[in-house]
Amino acid sequence: MQPIVPRLLPFLAAVAVLAGCGSIEKDKKANALEAAVTRYGAAIRWGYYEVAFGLVHPDKREAIPTGLDNIRVTGYEVVQPPQQVDENTADQVVIVDYLHEDVQRVRSLTDRQHWRYEPATGTWWLYSGIPRFK
Repeated sequence: MQPIVPRLLPFLAAVAVLAGCGSIEKDKKANALEAAVTRYGAAIRWGYYEVAFGLVHPDKREAIPTGLDNIRVTGYEVVQPPQQVDENTADQVVIVDYLHEDVQRVRSLTDRQHWRYEPATGTWWLYSGIPRFK
């Protein structure tokens, strides 16, 4: 009779490899989310609204509002970093301070971002749209 440990080694190795693959895929998805929210935040901060609109899911895109050339973002503070709600959705909350340059009026808004992952393309899309600067 052979000891049981040598017979279990291939099985245990296979389980460890499969667990590692799942972890790598999860890390890859988390890194993609971090890259998407960082790119979006930089686009809003610097007034690259075309880039920000490019991160909005195509089904949720609207025409870029007029008057954005009159808006200057003066602050972008992440108050709740991206938190995954489930495997393919995440939420983030940001406070955006901005200035209407024509009237020198400073305003602030809370941007509640809702992101969804599309497994077919490996892309995180913003479903909540860009903030409304009033």
